[in-house]
Amino acid sequence: MQYSRKMCLDYGKARIGVAFSDLTQTIASADHIYKTQTEQKDLEYFAKLIAEKSVDEVVFGLPLQTDGSEGKLCKIVRDFAGKLKEKTGVKLAFQDERYTSYEAEELLKEAKINWQKRKEFLDKVSAQIILQNYLDKK
Repeated sequence: MQYSRKMCLDYGKARIGVAFSDLTQTIASADHIYKTQTEQKDLEYFAKLIAEKSVDEVVFGLPLQTDGSEGKLCKIVRDFAGKLKEKTGVKLAFQDERYTSYEAEELLKEAKINWQKRKEFLDKVSAQIILQNYLDKK
């Protein structure tokens, strides 16, 4: 039996938070923050990561409006996701990411991490929360 994992991307124009599930696809872990470059370089980076980490599905945080509707940012995320799928053939999923940055910030405050360090961790912890919410639904 071949094991695979889920990867979550908390997409932003400057930084993308990255999280992975364990091989049983039940626990999400924050991994790293990728600083964006050109779209082509970003797609190549994530295509390589998908292959290296045996990823079978990429979950994207979907930045819905507070009323649940999709705005301009959702289109940008969906466009990038579509290009990644074209390049790799990986399965895609989208998970509501409303309030995950706030939740991540609160978790980091509880851990008594100072504000400068919190900024470094925020995107990857947000990706972890988005992925865990997705895994919990399944």
